[in-house]
Amino acid sequence: MTSVLRLIAILSLLLVPPLALPDEGSVPSGCPTLEATDPAARASLMQYVCYYSAPPDAPGHMATDPEQLPEDLEWMPANGRDLVFSHTKSVYWVHLHVRNSGTERAGWYLKVNYPLLDEVTFWQTGDDTTETLVTGDQRPFASRAVDYRYFMLPVTLDGGETRSLTIRIHSNGALNVPLSFETAAEVIARSNHLTLTHGLFYGALLVFAVFNLLLFFSSGTGYYFYNAFYLAALGLFLFAMGGFANQYFWPDNASFANTSIPLSLSLCALAMILFGRSFLEVGNGTISETVLKGQAWFCIGFLALTLILPYNKTILLNTVLAMTVISSLFIIAAVRWKQGYQPATWYLLAWLIMLVGGLIYALAAFGYLTDFLAREALMQSAVGGQVILLNYAMVQRWRLLNQKLLDVEHSARTELEFKVHERTAQLRNTMRELEKANRKLSTMSLNDALTGLHNRRHLNNIFPELCAEARRTSQPLTLALVDADHFKNINDTWGHGFGDTCLQFIAEMLNRHVKRPRDVAIRFGGEEFALLLPGTDAAGALNVCAALLEDLANTPLLSPDGTEVRMTLSAGIASLNPGETQNQLFERADEALYRAKSEGRNRAQLSEAIEVE
Repeated sequence: MTSVLRLIAILSLLLVPPLALPDEGSVPSGCPTLEATDPAARASLMQYVCYYSAPPDAPGHMATDPEQLPEDLEWMPANGRDLVFSHTKSVYWVHLHVRNSGTERAGWYLKVNYPLLDEVTFWQTGDDTTETLVTGDQRPFASRAVDYRYFMLPVTLDGGETRSLTIRIHSNGALNVPLSFETAAEVIARSNHLTLTHGLFYGALLVFAVFNLLLFFSSGTGYYFYNAFYLAALGLFLFAMGGFANQYFWPDNASFANTSIPLSLSLCALAMILFGRSFLEVGNGTISETVLKGQAWFCIGFLALTLILPYNKTILLNTVLAMTVISSLFIIAAVRWKQGYQPATWYLLAWLIMLVGGLIYALAAFGYLTDFLAREALMQSAVGGQVILLNYAMVQRWRLLNQKLLDVEHSARTELEFKVHERTAQLRNTMRELEKANRKLSTMSLNDALTGLHNRRHLNNIFPELCAEARRTSQPLTLALVDADHFKNINDTWGHGFGDTCLQFIAEMLNRHVKRPRDVAIRFGGEEFALLLPGTDAAGALNVCAALLEDLANTPLLSPDGTEVRMTLSAGIASLNPGETQNQLFERADEALYRAKSEGRNRAQLSEAIEVE
């Protein structure tokens, strides 16, 4: 055991970076201004950020607007460090000056790359105007400016314009404020990368869970079911911690969005105990069984307490419980390994990885380590390694049992071999069914569930192909971006249910007017649609959009209270120029859409021609 403990200590020293300690240097005379057009400056954003910590007795704690802050407030420079604080009752104010020294209007996004913040309020101040955005995971997900798991503030600056950005942040638990200032292209690129990474991770967890569940149904072996339970609970916990559950599962239930984190953590700890007890074959009446039974009852009790106690207490209690369970299972596995139980070898290594990864992830989540995104990736790597080792351990256990069965009498061995062949055939059939299901899921993932149109993933897949084809054949390719006018008023007046009906109605109109076999209608945002029209020039696309806008505007829809609702659309149209990239084409269509909106809506605008070098 001494050598094992030493190994844990060595791994911890290798994996754990320096603790997150905010700089306590001298008070700056003012925050430096970030040049938004400079990629290097954006990359070193934290060199331009100042912050102020307002404990409960400080003047800035009760302030709800930057104008209420004292003029002699002592702002602290971030000096390049992420703003990470352990459990605190303070309110934190973050300040940033940004300037667009270019000559053209451009847009960026200020992003807080941490989803578990109770209250987040953004202010943009410039040209004697102030824009405010109030959000946080204590509010419905729709309060965010962008449909994204992190908090994002769109910042649009005219040429030569300077703005002051202020954030007020308060949270009952640990407080992580990893900031970035990115262009739309950078946001999309990073989002695509993370979507792929998280998709592979959660997809693998789901496949392993379903696979173990099918093994349980086919073999009746209990630890397959407990492993599937553990993988599902662990996936739900990480999904909630990453902000995905709040975004996709319960966006309108802010209270449960927080409660789901300690709740799923308790379920995860219970599943660990059930799987460990079954897999390690812990004997009845042993100390190990007594410990695991006691911890299982603690998990059940903590599940009940999670629904009663506040989040900041339950997350701490359940984290301690989970780390205790992991440590206990590690020790019990070491005992079983010493007793000669061979499958415990891989099980022990799996929990060693989980112990180190879970400890680092917990330290980051509670504000003791910086760079939560890196810790999240590290935790996913640890979970991936553990899942592979656990499943390999189950394979080794199966081989051990099979070897023992081969030593029985010939008749019993013959019967066993028959059953093994039968189960192998069942597994092959199961794998074939899984492959069919995966292909079906892949097809479904390219369509929007509400409207039946293709979704943004399909747009990302087909758009580069159509652009390459248009360049190769010299045939026109036109992109039209279509956006519903004043759609928020519809949701606010008649509710999101009628809003969904309106989106479906718009989708029907798009299908009615986009008739050619190769034309593609896509829903890639809330009320945002795109039309890809290969072989159609800008004039032809303008005719299609004009007919679409006229048809929709002249076709009323009855609201739940019987009111006739006439919706309108705005459209921006751009055709691919020689040498132009797909991003440039998209930006020109988006600019045309913006002009259509600014010039009164219910109209289609052609993009202005540009010269591409």
